[in-house]
Amino acid sequence: MSHPAASPGRWRLVPMLARDPGEPGRTATPLELFFDLVFVVAVSIAAVQLHHALTENHVVDGLLVYGLVFFGIWWAWMNFTWFATSFSTDDWLYRVVTFVQMGGVLVLAAGVEPAFTEHNFAPLVVAYVVMRVAMVSQWLRASRSAGERRRTTRIYAAGITVLQVFWLLQLTLSGPAAAVAIVVLVLAELAVPVIAERQGATPWHPHHITERYGLFTLILLGESLLASANAIIEALHDQQSLTSLVSISVLALVVTAAMWWIYFWPPHHESINSLAGSLRYGYVHYFVFAAAGAFSAGIEVEVDVLTGTSELGEVAASFTVTVPVAVFVLGIWWIALRPNADRVVNTAIPLGAVLVLLDPVIPVPFTVAAVVMVLMVVVLVLRQPLDRRGSERQDVVAGD
Repeated sequence: MSHPAASPGRWRLVPMLARDPGEPGRTATPLELFFDLVFVVAVSIAAVQLHHALTENHVVDGLLVYGLVFFGIWWAWMNFTWFATSFSTDDWLYRVVTFVQMGGVLVLAAGVEPAFTEHNFAPLVVAYVVMRVAMVSQWLRASRSAGERRRTTRIYAAGITVLQVFWLLQLTLSGPAAAVAIVVLVLAELAVPVIAERQGATPWHPHHITERYGLFTLILLGESLLASANAIIEALHDQQSLTSLVSISVLALVVTAAMWWIYFWPPHHESINSLAGSLRYGYVHYFVFAAAGAFSAGIEVEVDVLTGTSELGEVAASFTVTVPVAVFVLGIWWIALRPNADRVVNTAIPLGAVLVLLDPVIPVPFTVAAVVMVLMVVVLVLRQPLDRRGSERQDVVAGD
């Protein structure tokens, strides 16, 4: 897709002008979809390693490493996504730099297992730095034609560059000093957009950006469907646990479908109509995405418990499923459902998320969570405004 406001110039490059936030018909490009598919490799490996850590009863250590690994995945993805909605050109240089970022994702994916098993974070950090340096080049290129937003683009470039130096220096530390440095660097990374955008907000296309988040959510939920399929495969090899494994598979499908329904019920684009709303939407999605990935790991842990290959007890294993589901639901309720729902929905959804956590206290794993999730969907169906679907169709036709 060519840039709508400029034509190719020297070296067949398109000036990186700010995109129109009201551009009609703006949708995800094939390059953006390809970018997402590369990320699914890293997400899948992170979920697998979390599953191993949980089922071996390394719960705290596994969650901490997973949280850090997922931060690298999420932050690199999110920064590219918001930059693309503001300045994408889709010319050859933009594509090449994006491919470099994708290569960094693959290196990061290769470094996930050493991070979990050996606490060796060097491959992860190097891969992360590669992705972030590529992003710096994009911001510097955008600054050449950013006009009144030039200061914003340069703050992004400078902030990211400085932090990458400190990420590499962090590798020389060990023990508590390394842990403190990681926390400080994560907070500093989160602060860069806040500081930069206050100098002059970059333009974002509400429908385009929320479509991108929705597509990535679909990828993560797909991991849960894979875990559901694995339960069926395991059942074919373990006749003694056939009924329980098939039940887990069915319940996992039901919960995944309910998570999809809840996520896509509200009009997400209405949640990013201000800088504060956009930051909240983007940052809280870390917990939404991480929870969706952890949910697939939890299903695998439940399968291990049923087949007698897990060191976790039944109650602890159930929590590996219910906690991610509750976090996912609460996250979506906070950033998208809450501002667009009535009192009934705003009571039922958070209450339902809390009730999901009751699942581990009963002997049948996963049942309460599935029932409560279905009831939440029923509430959403009954309370959905009658004109919601019609207005959405008008938006699509109008390209808003």
